[in-house]
Amino acid sequence: MACLTAAAALLAALGTAPAGADSGWHKVGDDARSGVSGVAYEGRTDDGTGVRALIVHDNKRSGQRRLSRITHREGATDVSPMTWDGPEPVDLEAIEAIPETPGEYLALTSNGIVYHLKVTDSTATVVDYTPLPAIGEGDNFESFALVAQNGKLAALWADRGAGPDRPATLYAAPLTFAPWGQPQFGAVSRSSYRAAYPPGDGTRHISDISVTGSGRIIASSASDAGDDGPFDSAVSDAGRVSVSATGDVRVSLASSPSVLGRFPGYKVEGVECLPGASDAVLGTDDENLGGYVRTVPYCGGA
Repeated sequence: MACLTAAAALLAALGTAPAGADSGWHKVGDDARSGVSGVAYEGRTDDGTGVRALIVHDNKRSGQRRLSRITHREGATDVSPMTWDGPEPVDLEAIEAIPETPGEYLALTSNGIVYHLKVTDSTATVVDYTPLPAIGEGDNFESFALVAQNGKLAALWADRGAGPDRPATLYAAPLTFAPWGQPQFGAVSRSSYRAAYPPGDGTRHISDISVTGSGRIIASSASDAGDDGPFDSAVSDAGRVSVSATGDVRVSLASSPSVLGRFPGYKVEGVECLPGASDAVLGTDDENLGGYVRTVPYCGGA
């Protein structure tokens, strides 16, 4: 128990180290075009010592990179560019693997367009795309997660919110696919969420979400003072989600979210709980300062 306590204390200390320090963060980008806006687990490396994941970039101009693959191991992270084959999105902010459908993903733009992708080798091909349902006035999306329970699939996404006067709005809906691959959403529910950290007018209450196998919602929040920072962010235990055998989606958000870790100097925009593990991969989009990734043990427990 003493060893576990010491390890937890060390991880908490690393989480508050300044950007660029040897704190468990691995640099994956050097500028505003290569930061991490979202992370999706792809699989383990062949030797089992590392994790492969896809990361999206929030680029807006034609021909700029939209997607990369990272191979993340203790002490090193490699980055490989991916080819985007199909209509180019503007401002990708999230990506998620489709459960039980190897090589297929959903990626989301800030204005609510969902792209269904099929990844083969180093190419991501657009299968279809569609807008999210029930988009609210002023919504700006940075998060997307999928939940598979009781043989049913559901999607969660959130307007990020803005400071004390605009909390995040978490949306949830059943999800199916048309025979040609278009995502199709069922009845939408909405829940309001305020992050416990960071404080201030620049707070984005939800900058990404991930769901554990037991239904815990793990959410990141962030503040952004401009392209050169300073940045601040946190990861919190935001609540729970369940999907019934009839496809009904039930979300219960915490009124006082428990902060699992704070990350001054970084803008966390990607959170991905790894299947069958307690670890999450975090990714940052630190604008002109580039992007970083690391793992943290935030996804275990019931």
